[in-house]
Amino acid sequence: MAAHFGQLDPTQRVLMGPGPSDVSLRVLRALAAPTIGHLDPEYLQIMDETRQMLRQVFQTNNEMTMAVSGTGSAGMEACVCNLIEPGDEMIVCVNGVFGGRMKDVAERYGAVVHAIETNWGNVIDPQQIADQLVKFPRTKVVGIVHAETSTGAHQPLDEIAKLVHASGGYLLVDAVTSLGGIDVPIDGLGIDACYSGTQKCLSCPPGLAPVTFSARAVDAIMARKSKVTSWYLDVTMLKNYWGSDRVYHHTAPINMTYALREALQMILEEGLPQRIARHELNHRMLRAGLEALGLNYIPDHSLTTLNAVHVPAGVDDAVVRKRLLNEYNIEIGAGLGPFKGKAWRIGLMGSSSTLQNVTLILSALESILSDLGYSLTPGATLSAARNAVGLSAYAQTV
Repeated sequence: MAAHFGQLDPTQRVLMGPGPSDVSLRVLRALAAPTIGHLDPEYLQIMDETRQMLRQVFQTNNEMTMAVSGTGSAGMEACVCNLIEPGDEMIVCVNGVFGGRMKDVAERYGAVVHAIETNWGNVIDPQQIADQLVKFPRTKVVGIVHAETSTGAHQPLDEIAKLVHASGGYLLVDAVTSLGGIDVPIDGLGIDACYSGTQKCLSCPPGLAPVTFSARAVDAIMARKSKVTSWYLDVTMLKNYWGSDRVYHHTAPINMTYALREALQMILEEGLPQRIARHELNHRMLRAGLEALGLNYIPDHSLTTLNAVHVPAGVDDAVVRKRLLNEYNIEIGAGLGPFKGKAWRIGLMGSSSTLQNVTLILSALESILSDLGYSLTPGATLSAARNAVGLSAYAQTV
């Protein structure tokens, strides 16, 4: 007898982990729009509009800007495999899971990788890159994570970009947890290749990876001596599908493109500077509230989109997260690697970055920690959050 599983009815969660973030009804409705063909003139127009809006969010005029069919990791592979030929030298900065993943991907595509490693939670010192560029003058690509999701570290890029360009290399940046929530000025910094994911600050379901390549990077790709190792992610072919030629390459995830287009439209309606300011304001409130609870941040340079804090001594990480999920419907992230069981990662990304969510998570944590024996002054947490931004800013957020 065939099993009967019933109607699909997932629980509506408050997504405050490292991703995905909450998805608005507008984006979900776009996802449910009628599916049309991937070469239908209407769909090609939607692709063009999506590219135009992606350029605005990336803050670039790069012609080669598109959404790779796949998650953020596919965007990483697309950037690496197109820029790297076997034997090319690449510096990869590792200060968390995703720097380590970039290193792994680069090695798989044949790069000779010179890793710069620092303690998890720290950012990379530009002098470390300067020293490596002197030591390895044939370096073609320098890869770095702008927003390290595993630790909440926000990597400054200005000085590093200047160093890489002075060396003649190409700068590759992971902006998975920053695009759409933190300033990522591609043209302003001269970033040569950058990738992101739809499920973080863009507040779209996971499934597409926005990428952008500078004209200089495209020239390097077109001048390769060998074929791009990945057929599926080969920009020399993808550009013919996303460009004016419309040469069939693969069947694009049509409805996901609808969703991304709507999510980007919402960002532009809000205004990118205003959206970045919203993330900053809510982060400041959350940080003040968490510190009033006695929770210490892991990185010195913290993301506004992802707040990583140490679990208090004597507190069972999993117990707190389970209670948040079961009693408050809130999802937050656990620690990874050396922070497993020792950290909480609290996301304030896109549609999840709201005053309501800041208030909810602080109230929930205060209640749970009080139950676990922590001596806390009722209401002090929320007072600290409000005071961090001033009453006028707080009122404007309501």
